[in-house]
Amino acid sequence: MRSHLLNDTTAERYRSSVTEGVERVAARLATTRPSTGLTADGLARRVEAVDLDAPLHDTIAALDELDELYLRDAVRSHRPRHLAHLDCPVVIPAVLGEAVASAVNSSAGAWEHSAGGALIERRLIDWTCARLGLGPAADGVFTSGGAESGLHALLLARERTKEHDPARMRVFASEAGRFGVQRAARLLGLGEDAVVVIPTDRNKRMQTVALARALERCHRDDLSPMAVVATAGTADFGSIDPLPEIAALCAQYGTWLHVDAGYGCGLLASRRNRHLLDGIERADSVTVDYDKSFFQPVSCSAVLVRDTARERVPDQVGTSLWTDRRFDALKLWMTLRVMGADAIGDLFDEVCDLATKGWKMLVADPRFDVVTEPRLATLVFRYIPAAICAPSAIDRANLYARKALFASGDAVVAGTKVGDRHYLKVTLLNPETTTADITAVLDLIAGHAERYLGGENLGRAC
Repeated sequence: MRSHLLNDTTAERYRSSVTEGVERVAARLATTRPSTGLTADGLARRVEAVDLDAPLHDTIAALDELDELYLRDAVRSHRPRHLAHLDCPVVIPAVLGEAVASAVNSSAGAWEHSAGGALIERRLIDWTCARLGLGPAADGVFTSGGAESGLHALLLARERTKEHDPARMRVFASEAGRFGVQRAARLLGLGEDAVVVIPTDRNKRMQTVALARALERCHRDDLSPMAVVATAGTADFGSIDPLPEIAALCAQYGTWLHVDAGYGCGLLASRRNRHLLDGIERADSVTVDYDKSFFQPVSCSAVLVRDTARERVPDQVGTSLWTDRRFDALKLWMTLRVMGADAIGDLFDEVCDLATKGWKMLVADPRFDVVTEPRLATLVFRYIPAAICAPSAIDRANLYARKALFASGDAVVAGTKVGDRHYLKVTLLNPETTTADITAVLDLIAGHAERYLGGENLGRAC
């Protein structure tokens, strides 16, 4: 019906509908637990029962239904004990920018589609390139996320190489950050052997000695070292590769250097820890995910390139992999104009400091084994029982503790593997999380694991 089209005659309907939706979200923000523990099967049955060919013809009724199907049970990353994945709480100016962008509905691709929107995006690209230190010829574009940014960067690296046979091209990535690289290589048709995995040190950083040997072996075998993908903030450990040394090796072998700073880009706004990104200014391309460490709603990401030609008319159509794109830059613009970069950097410093405190707590707690001291805001650890247990039993206990914690709704943590062993992972991206929250979550994890090992599984677990 025409009455639902957003235009000058429906402004009041727009205002009342959006206000009602905002009220529903605001009411749910008061929920204290990060999860209701609802299982996927239970929710799936309710969603499948909805007849999409029978509209409700009423905004209030639709919001009531949405509350049951989504809002009530949505995992709440803004709660202090939501400690899973790279899901940060979002700042209000960014949410405002999101609402404006959705209503105006500019396509950020070209001047003719967005006018000032194209200029705002270009200004933010220039600002980020300056923070990275990429130089006056740098350029970039907003993307749908880190996966697209990495694919875009490797596409540019492939186009730059003088090698014409994809089967001879090689991409080097650390074992702590290889998965997205392997997927991008497959999409680019480089073949199964294209990605050379470089081992990491005890701090989960790429070993430069191993990288040097791999590059030399590639040169000796008459293959083309197309790109090295370094990481400034791995998803599992928050580790930052030794960027200056890697940049020097790339220069020596004429290899494109891409730095995935999707997680670590929050350091660009830090007044205390920016030095952790030293060497990133020598990259040929960089991924930044503002929605991971600038407290932005998903998605808000970009890929930046050191040396490109630019047209005077703002037109990103020829730069992006997409023809039509949302104006995701607006939420970052509103954040910087309302809060400023220093405020964002201070918040990111807070969560990194909290992770250091959490690491010290884990090191001092005999119930847990922690993998490495954090560089950013991620801790990887596992519960270790006092009694001697088989490693497989400890794996099962940690897996059980994670699932039981989610089902209880008390907290949410993630999991990962170190070698073939199962570990737990918390990513402390919420400045509202305290050391008391960490203590409480650790006690809950230990309690669930102990009940598993001491309950009906006692006879076969340990």
